[in-house]
Amino acid sequence: MVFTHLPANVCLVLAALAPSLPMALGLLMVRSALSSMDVPTRTAYVMAVVTPAERSAAASFTAVPRSLAAAISPTLSGALFAAGWISLPLVACGLLKISYDLALWRAMRRDRLDAE
Repeated sequence: MVFTHLPANVCLVLAALAPSLPMALGLLMVRSALSSMDVPTRTAYVMAVVTPAERSAAASFTAVPRSLAAAISPTLSGALFAAGWISLPLVACGLLKISYDLALWRAMRRDRLDAE
């Protein structure tokens, strides 16, 4: 999961620094192709670590924060754009997501799930 997210987030940062529109769009397309590959893995992991009775609650508990973050981010990005910081939202988002991915990988790299 982390190994598809890292290149996707690097593409996001590089898109903000791209010298041309075609290059920026190409980087954003690569990012789009890679960034959602973690969803099935993350969902399967969450379902594997909780009991069957807790699965519905766990699914909503992990989905709601992502939805809230997706609702707040356009407001923050719009404020940064209005302040003249055109590339800062992409760079900040990419760096935050890289930090998150590395922290997640570090915390979970030795955990193994028992096959059932």
